Amino acid sequence: MRVTLNGEDVEFESPTTVDDVIAALGIERRGVAVSLDREIVPRSRWATTPLAEGAQVEVLAAAAGG
Repeated sequence: MRVTLNGEDVEFESPTTVDDVIAALGIERRGVAVSLDREIVPRSRWATTPLAEGAQVEVLAAAAGG
């Protein structure tokens, strides 16, 4: 299945959930927000929210600094 992840085409095995994408990226879940087709997905639904072919996923991580 092909999705757009942070503006780039990426291939995933299907079925894939938002949680699977975060795991594949290997990033810390804390301080991360996910948008699926321009809608924020609450962390409590990452494991149960499937991705469809052509989905647009944006993963944003908070960064400390000044």
